[in-house]
Amino acid sequence: MNDAQLLRYSRHILLNELGDTGQDCLLQSHALVLGAGGLGSAAALYLAASGVGRITLIDHDTVDLTNLQRQIAHTTERIGQLKVASARTAMLALNPDVDVRTISELADASLLNQLLADADVALDCTDNFQTRQALNAACVTHGVPLVSGAIIRLDGQLTTYDVRDAASPCYACVFPPEDVPEEVSCSTMGVLAPLVGVIGSLQAAEALKLLTGLGQSLAGRLQLLDGRDLSWTEMRLQRQSDCPVCSARPST
Repeated sequence: MNDAQLLRYSRHILLNELGDTGQDCLLQSHALVLGAGGLGSAAALYLAASGVGRITLIDHDTVDLTNLQRQIAHTTERIGQLKVASARTAMLALNPDVDVRTISELADASLLNQLLADADVALDCTDNFQTRQALNAACVTHGVPLVSGAIIRLDGQLTTYDVRDAASPCYACVFPPEDVPEEVSCSTMGVLAPLVGVIGSLQAAEALKLLTGLGQSLAGRLQLLDGRDLSWTEMRLQRQSDCPVCSARPST
């Protein structure tokens, strides 16, 4: 690290659990963020501010006035812009040294398999079941840990799927691909803005932990947030031996 980086990341370096070795690891890391909406805004901004060296941001949508209640990477002046371009502007304003690659496409299995080949961690910040399944399958194929977040109304979820851990399920173990749920959206159900930031920020924190080996990951544990009283509940998750996605991949 140069002098400017030592100063920028000094609060990280002061942490005994992270230090300059951990910060160097972040600078050399590649994180993929799928979704530049509410969750992705908070996650991507914190990843950039924290010095994750390469960030790939994927989203096919444009900024709309209704997004601005919770999608803090975007501004009124950038309404109509591609979300990935708007978010990149915000990320580079925080940290111009970060390499932010943007892809304005509807992510499919082929694209995700290509992008996950050299990623160190992936963050699921989308709200589409099929896209979540495609991202999970690509992460299983390439052995990349997946930090998954979701929120609707006043209820949030957060966990990590990491098939490098023999006990950790993948997303398909918990939500089988054939069990397609009824799609729900904040555009019809509503969502409390700061809670989106809570889950997105924690996704970024979990990603930083995975990249540096700090602490214990959420693999095998699903955290549920009830925004009505700000309480957390934890559920244990198990890998399914008959999972159509990860059962054929040997544990490492």
